[in-house]
Amino acid sequence: MVNKIFNRLKQTYHDYPKTFWVLLLGTFIDRLGGFLLFPYFAIYIRKHFQVGMTEVGFIFTMFSVGSLLGGTLGGALSDKYGRKAMLLAGLLISGTFSILMMFINNFSIFIVIAILMGIMGNTGGPAQQAMVADLLPPEKQAEGFGALRVIVNLAATIGPAIGGLIAAYSYVYLFIADAVTSGITAIIVYKVIPETKPEHLNKEKNESLKSTLKGYIEILKDGVYIIFVLISMLVALVYMQMNSTLSVFLLEQHGFDEKYFGLLLGMNALMVVLFQFWVTRKISHFPALIMISIGTGLYAIGFAMYGFVSLPILFFFAMFIITIGEIIISPFGQTVAAHFAPEDKRGRYMAVYQFSWIIPSLFGTLVAGIIMDHYNPNWVWYLAGILAFIAMVSYLFLHRASKSRFERDTSPKPEIPTVH
Repeated sequence: MVNKIFNRLKQTYHDYPKTFWVLLLGTFIDRLGGFLLFPYFAIYIRKHFQVGMTEVGFIFTMFSVGSLLGGTLGGALSDKYGRKAMLLAGLLISGTFSILMMFINNFSIFIVIAILMGIMGNTGGPAQQAMVADLLPPEKQAEGFGALRVIVNLAATIGPAIGGLIAAYSYVYLFIADAVTSGITAIIVYKVIPETKPEHLNKEKNESLKSTLKGYIEILKDGVYIIFVLISMLVALVYMQMNSTLSVFLLEQHGFDEKYFGLLLGMNALMVVLFQFWVTRKISHFPALIMISIGTGLYAIGFAMYGFVSLPILFFFAMFIITIGEIIISPFGQTVAAHFAPEDKRGRYMAVYQFSWIIPSLFGTLVAGIIMDHYNPNWVWYLAGILAFIAMVSYLFLHRASKSRFERDTSPKPEIPTVH
């Protein structure tokens, strides 16, 4: 039995280029720092600046404004200059701003830093996703993005639990840890990971930045893809509450403090680590949008539960349902976006897909904060269930309208250098 498992893991390792595994290692280290800090970011702002959830939501909005601009610029630059440079820039700049944040005691200055961190720190996001699509053939992209999700959640398994203990002592060390992990990842990317942008696309370097940015106009004309992104925004609006308002809601409404919330997120992440890759392999041959619709239906049930239940064991059960939905959804969203994208616009298509997360962040936490400050806080979760249900139905209709867009491309890909 042990030999069988070992041989299966060995075969899985050899099924993917070594560069892909190094990219996953760097992602794990970087995200570990992020998951130490960001699950507690809303609580830190509330305590440090003595502000309400409306002001906390405003900070998240400003960060998202910056992320929107940074992702747009980063997607275009990764198509023009390559993935590696943009990934390095994002890592180094985000680490620098994490250090700056811990010295800020003025709320207005903190807002400015949040905007700048969003702009500069998110320039590497589209490049990372484009790297995965560059490295893997279309038939392996769902599994590849699933593996990426496993790595992210492995970091999320460890990060919040450790972060809760550190936060109880001092939030300063959370900012330092985030900066250090970004720096380590930057070293790995610089030393080990080669450029993955296909050589035959290097003509993009001869185009002006203005011409490269104009490529977004063509993407906006891709109506089916834009509808997919708009529906995905509803799902993101729901899901983001888990890492922003849920911690404050459970703490203030039910006395569910930071260390227990760390365990709640840790359970979510551990389930993904244990089951994501296996489930992805089992369901990867099913229609992508049907699978996303099923997962979104589970979101509707799980998030709505937080508005109705008050027992800690039911908080964990709701998270269990949400996590099953997440395991189903997560590999397919990026895969659908990659299938839509022509090779020469891959970075920009992935940047537009990131908008499905960034744009809801402009107002999602802010609106949730206003509801929590001025109305019944349970309405955050009632509305989350309603929006997820609408998205579930919309994905089903989009599946019927776009079947031809998801036929697998089995043509050979250009050779990408790998790490030896």
